[in-house]
Amino acid sequence: MAKKRIGVFVCHCGMNIAGVVDVKRVVEAVLSHPNVVFAQDYIYMCSEPGQALVVQKIKEHNLDGLVMANCSPTLHEKTFRRLAQRAGMNPYMVEVANIREMVSWCNQEDKEVATRKAIRIVLTTVEKVLNNVSLIPIEVPVTKRALVIGGGVAGIQAALDIADSGYHVYLVEQSGSIGGKMVQLSETFPTLDCPQCILTPKMTDVAQHPNITLFAYSEVESVDGYVGNFTVRIRHKATYVDWDICNGCGLCIQKCPAKVPDEFTRGLSTRKAVFIPFPQAVPNTPRIDPDTCLYFKKGICRVCEKVCELNAIDFEQKDSFEEIEVGAIVVATGFELYDIKKIPEYGGGELPDVVDGLQFEQLLAPAGPTNGVPRRVSDGKIPKRVVFIQCVRSRDPEHGMAYCSRFCCMYTAKQAMLYKQAVPDGEAYVFYIDIRSNGKGYEEFIERAKDEGGVVYIRGKVARVVPTPDGKRLEVWGADTLSGREVKIDADMVVLATAAIPHEKGIDVATKLHLQMDEYGWLKEAHLKLRPEETVTAGMFIAGTAQFPKDITDTVAQASAAASKVIELFSHDVITPEPIIASVDEEVCSGCGYCEENCAYDAIKLHPRRKVAYVNEALCTGCGACTIACPSGAVQLRNFFRHQILDMVDTISKEY
Repeated sequence: MAKKRIGVFVCHCGMNIAGVVDVKRVVEAVLSHPNVVFAQDYIYMCSEPGQALVVQKIKEHNLDGLVMANCSPTLHEKTFRRLAQRAGMNPYMVEVANIREMVSWCNQEDKEVATRKAIRIVLTTVEKVLNNVSLIPIEVPVTKRALVIGGGVAGIQAALDIADSGYHVYLVEQSGSIGGKMVQLSETFPTLDCPQCILTPKMTDVAQHPNITLFAYSEVESVDGYVGNFTVRIRHKATYVDWDICNGCGLCIQKCPAKVPDEFTRGLSTRKAVFIPFPQAVPNTPRIDPDTCLYFKKGICRVCEKVCELNAIDFEQKDSFEEIEVGAIVVATGFELYDIKKIPEYGGGELPDVVDGLQFEQLLAPAGPTNGVPRRVSDGKIPKRVVFIQCVRSRDPEHGMAYCSRFCCMYTAKQAMLYKQAVPDGEAYVFYIDIRSNGKGYEEFIERAKDEGGVVYIRGKVARVVPTPDGKRLEVWGADTLSGREVKIDADMVVLATAAIPHEKGIDVATKLHLQMDEYGWLKEAHLKLRPEETVTAGMFIAGTAQFPKDITDTVAQASAAASKVIELFSHDVITPEPIIASVDEEVCSGCGYCEENCAYDAIKLHPRRKVAYVNEALCTGCGACTIACPSGAVQLRNFFRHQILDMVDTISKEY
């Protein structure tokens, strides 16, 4: 076998690396390796002059392997692989030695130790390149149709952007209408404009768009396949109303005798057992709730069936299934609010006048259950003093939610201002830990609430909320951390800004799609800074609060970003997935099946007749779980072979 000719290029990264590591010494040390025929340092290797230098030296020295000693491979591995390809080198003969994050950033005080460590890491990476093999990606055709899961503002925006680009979109929404949380709001901050005026035209656009198929009251049952070629099984849940026949006249709703708490208004009003979620719903057709319908519960009634002149009521209707073929998937499953019933210290679920943020939104909404006039849940009276409590279970490691929910400070200020506008002689108090107003015009909005709205902000925590001795009002016990004094306020209502948590259906979808989640259940992105709308599974993207809490502005921006990634994918007739994946030595494979059991992506299977494992190259993500599970060593990861890893261990264990 011909001797490989390796080139090593050491980046200063400004002073990020060169300020701690003696880069000249690293270059001298690696030149002692018998396979390193050229080594050089440069201040910014990723810059245009730096890249031109590398291309020039590849050609001058006939290099067939590169080690780029610089920052994290997640940042610039693709940069240098594309560079190598331009110079005629197989891109998978390029490896990055991370001497910024792994050396200079964690060895600031001892330059000698940092330099020796950098030498070891670079020489170890040289050993890896020596054992790399040239890889050629397979070509996969692309189905140019997309699936968007979730019909909130993120899903709506992503679907419209993709559809407006000429590609067909299937939009799946698990509830009876698209709109999500935004359509439940009273006003939006910081402009205080009507959310319905912004969103409902977009909802109508979705329903009328020739490139969008809307599946409302439907769920994703399963997903198979790989980037460009996903097969998705959709469950259309039984509505017991034939939507193809129904004209939405509403007579069935009018005549239905059953009344139950309305989910849309968070239980502040009632709905019928046959109902439309809200007046502006899309689609604007009713469905029957079998959990509250008298016929399904007791075998009586069927009034809706009797009054429907079109015979659209169908009590025998069953769930139906449909399979669709798509090339990309956008997950926009949104968020939920932490259940106030789990907050006993504040009377959540026990004291009717303790409400969450979305309930108070409904009390402020012009089309809400009180027509925009805030009223107490207990007796319908207008509250003269309202206390808002922020960071309820947010930033709370004790209860498993150490993160900030981000939009609570702003919607609390908005609600306090709207309350003061509706009740000019009312008093609004806000208990806060810190004010986090990191958006355009947001800080000014907070100051406006204080100065113009007369909202009183108290920096401190609330210990408990209890009824007054006469049971007619609420006592809020807290502390003012600026003055060090205890505070007690008698209030008519208390509004809890509870933590945003991942939607239960979103977690279910993530599990079906084999997507990674963080410790809280939010979807994980491929890279927080460079690939924030991508997942590690090619062809699957995330948008909005499925990833973590965001305001409407950031949600819409990310939805359009995810849509642009789908459009970019669809601009190719074929794609080439990453070829650093698992491979099977059939002569060694014993057919035990451990690899299949440990694959999170269903990419490796046992052949039904031959009883040996085989890899679906388009599905495999190169995670390596199968290689660890394989007891015989038959499964190995390309360019991470066992002998290769052992050579690297030998090298890094030496002193230099």
